[in-house]
Amino acid sequence: MGTVLAVCTSPQKGTLKTGVEQATLRADWGLEGDAHAGRWHRQVSLLSAEKIEAFRAKGVQVPWGAFGENLVVSGLDLRSLPVGTLLRCGGALLELSQIGKACHTSCAIRRQTGDCIMPREGVFARVLEGGTVRVGDVIAVEPRKEPFPWQAAVITLSDKGSRGEREDHSGPAVAARLQDAGYTVIEQLLLPDEPEQLKVQLRHLCDQRQPDLILTTGGTGFAPRDRTPEATLAVAERLAPGIAEAIRAASLRFTRHAMLSRGVAVIRGRTLIVNLPGSPKACMEGMDVFLDALPHALGLLRGEDGECGRG
Repeated sequence: MGTVLAVCTSPQKGTLKTGVEQATLRADWGLEGDAHAGRWHRQVSLLSAEKIEAFRAKGVQVPWGAFGENLVVSGLDLRSLPVGTLLRCGGALLELSQIGKACHTSCAIRRQTGDCIMPREGVFARVLEGGTVRVGDVIAVEPRKEPFPWQAAVITLSDKGSRGEREDHSGPAVAARLQDAGYTVIEQLLLPDEPEQLKVQLRHLCDQRQPDLILTTGGTGFAPRDRTPEATLAVAERLAPGIAEAIRAASLRFTRHAMLSRGVAVIRGRTLIVNLPGSPKACMEGMDVFLDALPHALGLLRGEDGECGRG
């Protein structure tokens, strides 16, 4: 349980936010009058007051809102809460949707001080239920009444697809299959066969968006630019070789070329990443192998011993 020390808004992005005594949180939008509000996943930004005080202790006096935060909260270590956590604030209900964010050099506080703690310490939320938030309000973690749906992301690797020279059929097919299985697909990306771009996106998704599952499609063969497995291994913290081995073993029933697939399965943080081949048919065959086994595995990664909800 914590306390709201400041409510801050700004009419333009990239500028310092200024404090107000109260503001309206609108469902599926954010703080009314704030430039960052909208129908996306980063509707409200929050920052722990203790993190701001530690920054001030370095000799830089900054006001509330200087880092672009909407709500300054004391008594809660927001950075330690997982995505999906519910926060009750006044009459409003927030759901954490991202932890930290990519750093950029154009924000006002970085231009003034050379540093910004928001990329490291800030968290972001969606507004599930609207209400008025006031300075002095209690903000507390609220238990879920329903399980937090499995979260997933899909990444297609294709040079021609990323240039618009070929329509991507595999990524949408994989996303549709996941949605039919009850997953919330939070991101669908189409990237060129560039390992560095894939590594950046995998780190961002795993560390900040924190989906339970990321499925990639394409870039797993023998061609010189097929580097998806290498990029995936570069961000891995643990290996999950049985999944990739099972896909190859099952696929050998359909084609001997299955032995040429180099896809891997790994774990980063609480996220399982699985490489699938590039064709829609091969993707569906691969998902047939492991999809039913995933709830137990993903529950273990969430620390729920296989249960399907996050409290």
